[in-house]
Amino acid sequence: MSAGHGRRRGKKHEEHEEHENHERWLVSAFDMMTLLFVLFVVLFAMSKVDENKFAALAKGLAESFGGPITVSPGPTPEGAVLDGLPGAIDIASALPPQITVSEAEVDAAAAQAALERAARIANEAQGAYDELAAAREQLEAALSEAGYPDAARFEIDERGLVVHIVADAVLFDAEEAVLRPEGKAILTAVAPTLTGLPNVLRVEGHANHLPVTRGGTWPSNWELSGWRASTVLRFLASDGVPEDRMSAAGYSSTKPLVPISDPAAITVNRRVDVVVLSTASAEANALLPGIESNQAAPAPVDAAPAGAATEDTAHEEGHS
Repeated sequence: MSAGHGRRRGKKHEEHEEHENHERWLVSAFDMMTLLFVLFVVLFAMSKVDENKFAALAKGLAESFGGPITVSPGPTPEGAVLDGLPGAIDIASALPPQITVSEAEVDAAAAQAALERAARIANEAQGAYDELAAAREQLEAALSEAGYPDAARFEIDERGLVVHIVADAVLFDAEEAVLRPEGKAILTAVAPTLTGLPNVLRVEGHANHLPVTRGGTWPSNWELSGWRASTVLRFLASDGVPEDRMSAAGYSSTKPLVPISDPAAITVNRRVDVVVLSTASAEANALLPGIESNQAAPAPVDAAPAGAATEDTAHEEGHS
């Protein structure tokens, strides 16, 4: 028998499971009791009323709202905290009463506001009219000094001051857009006044209802009236009127000054208007015609300005 077989192997130790602690639940139970204790302490502290602070708060509210203080006695768990106070605050009665506005008061306020707005617009319109009337007086004086007192007619409408310059044998010859010597003199007379005005100017060309000569220079009265307006604008610009304050337009025979049934329609409706546009609001401009009618009666329409030549031939009478 070999020596190896004669030895006894050492007996292995058995591994036992770790002893289980069956008292661990006590730890969780004590933790829960601690938390509950803290919770009750906090609740108790919150339920404790500071009488001094509460009394100061009540008095402060009473002074702020300025309302009456009514006594509402009643026991409390803390030994009647409110017993030492003058009384409980009735906040609802302390609030200021609601202001009620009747429908009549609303209507009266709206009517007053409308009257004030109307008065403001009327004052604006009167101020605009006075400025336009002053410009009219300056233009009339300039034409009189130049020897053409009746070369133009003036009116103030919702646009502003309108200077009607009759083109017939004054500014242009029949079916012509070249300024006559008289026309140049008239425009030279009014140019300084127009230059000094801050208003925007609109030069409008108008023709009478008679058609142009077929096959002539102008296809229609539209081209003729527009070209005449541009001619006047260019001349005023050459005399110092700022170009950025002017515009030109042709209206053909669409805006006659007098009805075509009027005997003077052929000569009077053939004209160039220089409109000094008002700087007031649209509401104020709408009142300008009424102010104009109250200031003076409308001037009569003459067949031709004094001292101006009339078209004698039938050929010239039958053209724009």
